[in-house]
Amino acid sequence: MRMLTSSDEDIRIAAEAIKAGRLAAFPTETVYGLGGDAFNVSALARIFEAKRRPRFDPLIVHIADLASLDMAADVGSLPPSVRTKLCVLCRNLWPGPLTLVLPKRPSIPALATSGLPAVAARFPSHPIAQKLIRYSTGAVAAPSANPFGYLSPTKASHVQEQLGERVDFIIDGGCADIGVESTVLDLTEEPARILRPGGAPREAIEALIGHVEMGHPPAQDTPRPAPHSPGQLASHYAPKAPLFLHNDSDMAGLSFCPDEAYLFFDEETRGAWNMRNAPNAGGDERIFTLATGANTGTADKTLEAAANLFDILHTIDKLKPSAIHAQKSPDSGLGAAINDRLMRAAAKRN
Repeated sequence: MRMLTSSDEDIRIAAEAIKAGRLAAFPTETVYGLGGDAFNVSALARIFEAKRRPRFDPLIVHIADLASLDMAADVGSLPPSVRTKLCVLCRNLWPGPLTLVLPKRPSIPALATSGLPAVAARFPSHPIAQKLIRYSTGAVAAPSANPFGYLSPTKASHVQEQLGERVDFIIDGGCADIGVESTVLDLTEEPARILRPGGAPREAIEALIGHVEMGHPPAQDTPRPAPHSPGQLASHYAPKAPLFLHNDSDMAGLSFCPDEAYLFFDEETRGAWNMRNAPNAGGDERIFTLATGANTGTADKTLEAAANLFDILHTIDKLKPSAIHAQKSPDSGLGAAINDRLMRAAAKRN
């Protein structure tokens, strides 16, 4: 494994590696991705192997400009009304933290889509990601650069600690700005459906194309259907310690236990909790807050909280607590994505 800088020369080194079938981890505005050539079956197999990811869980194909969407997706097969929605979304939310599920081109191997007829495509806004994709093959398959089911990486050091020699190159681009994965929106059926909440809030999408459904499609032939897109498994994004998710009142009523960790959404609930537990918990290193900004609105707090979520959970993991107690976020804006990740982390206990 070789750590690279964000210089143009180093990005070109990583791009050449991807063209040769090797793997390079790189920053996006959401989290760090583990990138391989989207057209190379051997490279795709290496991604699944490096992450220990089950092959029924599809990958996201990243592109560097709108014109490249045609390399991955068969947009022409969409009904005119859906193509109109696609154009509106691309014009307003791309590049950015939105993944679109669309009919796939035959040139995209079935391994990238786990055999599904649709491809998950994203145009990231991070300049390093755009350069890497452009300098390589024009389409890079890239799930989050972490072992499958574990915490997503928001720093190069997280990738290095979790994947080590299983990745050939890591481009260090600093901290990810958004801190949670992209929103996945399925446009292959009407109405459009959010399969995974993420960095593009539902409110922003609905303001552009109207009502969208949420969650896995209801009509399924099996009790536990395979994912239609990345990030749909019930247990995912999990720390090593068992995580318990609490509403505001339950979180405020918890008593301090010195071998457990506590993750509050903002300072208001933490402050009230500290007053109850001050004799035991004052200054304890196991107490964390996602949004520390004072006098800010809920939307601003959820932006800050999302950016801090995985980094703080990585820090908590190193403390090796016996359990983690986390407070739910308000469910608006990026709060829906935060709660989704925490609920999937909590599902690991079951």
